[in-house]
Amino acid sequence: MGVIMKKTKIFVSLLLAASVFSACNQKLLDFSPTDSGSGEELLKEASTAISSVNGIYRSMWSAGWTTTGNTHQCFGISAYNLALEVMADDLIMQGQGNGWFWFDHVYSVKSYYSSSAFRGYDVWYANYKWIADANYIIAAEESMGGSTADVSYVVGQAYAIRALAYLNLATWFARAPYNPLGGTSRWNDPGVPVYTEGTSIKTEGKPRENLSIVYERISKDMDRAVELLEKGQGTSLADNNKSHISLYVALGLKSRVCLVTGDWEGAYDAAMRVIEEGPYAVGGQSELMGGMNDINNANVMWGAGIANSEQSGAYASFFTHMDNVSGSYAQAAPKLISKQLYNHISDNDIRKRWWNPNDRESPYVSTKFSFSNVAAWLGDYIYMRVEEMYFTAAEAALRSGDEDSASNLMNTVMAPRNPGYNASAYRGTMLGATTTTWTGSFLENILLQRRVELWGEYGRLFDVRRLGQGISRSTEDGFSSDCMTTMSRNRINITNPDTYDWILMIPKDELDANPNINEEDQNP
Repeated sequence: MGVIMKKTKIFVSLLLAASVFSACNQKLLDFSPTDSGSGEELLKEASTAISSVNGIYRSMWSAGWTTTGNTHQCFGISAYNLALEVMADDLIMQGQGNGWFWFDHVYSVKSYYSSSAFRGYDVWYANYKWIADANYIIAAEESMGGSTADVSYVVGQAYAIRALAYLNLATWFARAPYNPLGGTSRWNDPGVPVYTEGTSIKTEGKPRENLSIVYERISKDMDRAVELLEKGQGTSLADNNKSHISLYVALGLKSRVCLVTGDWEGAYDAAMRVIEEGPYAVGGQSELMGGMNDINNANVMWGAGIANSEQSGAYASFFTHMDNVSGSYAQAAPKLISKQLYNHISDNDIRKRWWNPNDRESPYVSTKFSFSNVAAWLGDYIYMRVEEMYFTAAEAALRSGDEDSASNLMNTVMAPRNPGYNASAYRGTMLGATTTTWTGSFLENILLQRRVELWGEYGRLFDVRRLGQGISRSTEDGFSSDCMTTMSRNRINITNPDTYDWILMIPKDELDANPNINEEDQNP
């Protein structure tokens, strides 16, 4: 009873804070790509416009600007990925701990759409801010001075950022557009408003577009990003910077979009370009067992280099939540792997060492992530690794009927992990209705290895939704009784792939400020 009363007081205080800061949504469409300087002046030359791009990237790992509270769980891309992990099936929080990510884990966030301190506001505000900033950069393409390579590189990243932001919004605020299990689509489902021009606080809000229009915008932007970044490969502005979206990262993002929309050929082609042309190598033991904290590793495509303690975010950071040895929040709420997934990992697979099933206090606790420097709170954030491209290409090849290519890709990526792995031992594409309804098919094994590889870093719910499967949680797999009780009390049913439990409600501030989105347009 005391815990429940404490939670209630916390929520009340946050809601009061939200009412005080409700006017902050007026900043939503402002353009402020850097901490100082005139946006228009910066965009006159590619050599200065790159600082506008850098400002957007900096905000993708900075905490404290997207909400009026709960900032220790709101630190950009890595926080969104972690939230999508704890909402799914493979990453388990042993307990509530300090509370961060717990309410995502037990599905107690959605109803707080009127607060500016919770996940819905965080995701909506951040992504529309990135879109607004990207729109101004895109609009400056024709007038921007500099070499063709430099201008293409700057503007290409803006297109990729805009596409990524719309993909994020569609993921959080709408159901997946295609269900390959049933061969059904939801292209007429309501998506999110689409803005392609510079905006300000005077801009009238737009209505929700259906998913066909939203994903058409995403696809066009991603194709344009690939086109421009290809032209921009000779730029001096890149400087081998993995914190930027390169040509190959844009192709990686494109492959994600294609998987969501059921475009297997597009997913395969984009991922294979990364594999065949990109300067990356599949990680082995040193890369896999080093704490997942260094973007300079040859298998890392994109991430955020956290160079000093001022950039680390301290408690508001990924490793505080995921380093179960030195992370304060992780120690309070250890992150575990589902017993069922763990038991499907071969004993010969080095990745099985990422978890300790025999830990006395936290069985199946993760050791995958660690600070690179605990005293300075350091550790780079990794957003994309080349291994993802192998699993994507293999899945897409198999779904397209090319079993040989799928087998070759799987054998290549698995060789440094499990030398005894042989893809030819698997056949077929059958998947179960839930992610723990095992069929033994080749497609299931590809997805299984992907789940193991990307555990804790990718945003597992993104895959669950696009696959058309449901999730069946149980205490036998390691989910806490508190988690199961809370979900039952809230009538959460995530075994149903058509559920709206995975979908956030549009923030009330948006409904209040936008005359073209009303309560009847709200998600269920």
